[in-house]
Amino acid sequence: MDILFDQASSVMTVISFLTFAGILWWAYVRHQEADFAAAAALPFADEEEHRHG
Repeated sequence: MDILFDQASSVMTVISFLTFAGILWWAYVRHQEADFAAAAALPFADEEEHRHG
């Protein structure tokens, strides 16, 4: 029974690492500068509406 838990632990470690690597790849390799710039400007968009509205 201990062997099963050791193998399951190893499998979960590998899955967790692959998930982490995938998140890094998605965040840093696939990033679009325009997307980040638009997201960074979102907090200020509401202020613009209140000034003009």
